[in-house]
Amino acid sequence: MISIGIDHHKKYCQVQAVRDNGEIVWEGQVPTRYEGFVRLKEELPVGEPVQSVLESGRGWGAAYDALEDLGLNPLLANPYKTRLIADSYIKTDKIDAAAQALLLRIGMIPTVHVPSRERREQKQLLRHRLWLVNWQTRIKNRIHDLLDRRHVDVPPQSDLFGAMGLAWLKGLVLTGPDQHVLASQVKLFEEIRQQIRQTEKWVDEALKDHPLRPLLDSLPGVGKILGALMALEIDTIDRFPSASRLCSYSGLVCSTYSSGGKTSHGGLIPTANRYLRYAFVEASWTAVKVSPYFRSLYSRLRAHKVPAVAIVAVARRVCEIAYSCLKYQRPYQERPYRFRGRVALSHP
Repeated sequence: MISIGIDHHKKYCQVQAVRDNGEIVWEGQVPTRYEGFVRLKEELPVGEPVQSVLESGRGWGAAYDALEDLGLNPLLANPYKTRLIADSYIKTDKIDAAAQALLLRIGMIPTVHVPSRERREQKQLLRHRLWLVNWQTRIKNRIHDLLDRRHVDVPPQSDLFGAMGLAWLKGLVLTGPDQHVLASQVKLFEEIRQQIRQTEKWVDEALKDHPLRPLLDSLPGVGKILGALMALEIDTIDRFPSASRLCSYSGLVCSTYSSGGKTSHGGLIPTANRYLRYAFVEASWTAVKVSPYFRSLYSRLRAHKVPAVAIVAVARRVCEIAYSCLKYQRPYQERPYRFRGRVALSHP
């Protein structure tokens, strides 16, 4: 068996290929292009089984697909865990490639889940929408900042960026350059909002047949966009052996340090799926408004916790219920909230 360690970069990849006995078959650099991986395959002996590994990072998808198409049997490594195993004081591309080849050869590569190409492409639609929403929020804040700086009294519309609010903004007359700045920001806002609506149509079309969406959409606070985001990031529920593992993957559990009989808890796990954390937390803010069960849970938690901590606890409960719905293929059913001791009895 030939084990190939690949240190992946934007323009080139550092590669080391070794046999099980430690003999280096080939070592060098190849361009980070399909043609480069073709050259790598040509450098290897014909007829010997091959396996390869590269770390998850920016732009790993094209390299992984090329290795898969060429029959080099790639694995995707978790960079946080491989760093703990193979970290050293001297770090070069050659050392990183050699370390990955060694870990692959001895079977110690901590792998991560690789969705299908179709699912990865669909994820980009959701992440593009999140990026657009982020910029829309920035523009809203800049408009509010401009109005506050000029001491402009905003009319009592329910939404300054609704139809009536935008009509008022377009008719507002300011002196100096601020008039041009306001007009530019309003125009940018309308364009980005149009792009968001178009992206949502693309998302609905691309994910209309996703098997997880109907079950996730039944959860309180989970709409079409958050349901689609959860469905794509979870991909398949079978890869999580328990609800606690899904909560950990979603970053909804706190870090824990226990040693010498002392235990302390810190903030949320940083190395988690931030998109799932965002989706469950956003859904929870709506769930506490529309669901009696989650409203009761949130009210009990708010008696002794700040809102940010209480809503994360609610998000974890939403995540646990989502796991049960997906695992047992049944939609959410609202039940009364009952609390006994440290256990709330509602959803099995």
